[in-house]
Amino acid sequence: MSGDVSPLPFAGELFLNLAQEGRLVVDAGRADEAIAGLEHTLAQIRARLRVIRIWQQQPAQRVGELPAELVQDVVDAVFVDQLAPGQLERAATELPKYIEALRRARTGGSPRE
Repeated sequence: MSGDVSPLPFAGELFLNLAQEGRLVVDAGRADEAIAGLEHTLAQIRARLRVIRIWQQQPAQRVGELPAELVQDVVDAVFVDQLAPGQLERAATELPKYIEALRRARTGGSPRE
């Protein structure tokens, strides 16, 4: 098997279209729970992307020269980016579409902002 395996596609546009057409309908409680989880995940992804950008701007990329409280964050972010190059950026672009689709698909109760 070759290393050219395609990553799983995101379906943000599909979910948005289904929600717009009224074909994606989610109970308010479940939608709110999913939205909260996705927002939390999106915040973590954005934080990792910030760490990666800061790391890449360092003239000498030496973990031993970082403050102790940053070492694990840098190692984790860089490791994830090396395992799945470009996937953090893709997720940061796609997750807001899922969140918006769930907001549109949410039924019952008052809308959550």
